[in-house]
Amino acid sequence: MTAEVRRGYAKGRAKRREILDQAMSLFGEAGYRGASLRVIATRCGISHTGLLHHFPTKEALLLAVLEHRDDVDDEWLSLGGTTGVGRLRRFAELAVLNSSRRGIVELFTVVSAEATAADHPAHGYFVRRYENSVAGARLAYEQARLEGALRPGVDPGAAGRQLIALMDGLQVQWLLGDCATDMAGVLRAHIEAQLTVDF
Repeated sequence: MTAEVRRGYAKGRAKRREILDQAMSLFGEAGYRGASLRVIATRCGISHTGLLHHFPTKEALLLAVLEHRDDVDDEWLSLGGTTGVGRLRRFAELAVLNSSRRGIVELFTVVSAEATAADHPAHGYFVRRYENSVAGARLAYEQARLEGALRPGVDPGAAGRQLIALMDGLQVQWLLGDCATDMAGVLRAHIEAQLTVDF
């Protein structure tokens, strides 16, 4: 591969990332249905056709944005191969990370609400995402129980579902409360009350 071809690929990847960033911002501001591909293209300094070269449909762009967010979050949660109590700590640390990226939190909150409609292009994505999120949280609680760190009477399945619901509910309160809600603090207190070890 020539240096010129490599530069072309690098430039294409950079433009794709810029499109994802601008789409994430506009989807957060206007919602999926209110966002326009032409506006995203303009913000990126390219033509509508140029944007369609990278993402042939609005649905493809939305799913790429959501998957990008998940990749970042999954990498964060898996950092250091943590399990059990360590993994539960990561959920609280993820709330700290989210407090530094309002646009992403807005995007997720707006689009997840829109996607409750069965005909929304991201409906299936969010159904799968919640199944996976709850399963991941349940596994962390099960591992904490195996470590001897889970209080008696705490059901890992119910605790996992509650944790994901609490995280998402806190994000809404944080957005509506001008970012004043201490998402990580509330999560830490909730998880710590379920454990027998210092958190």
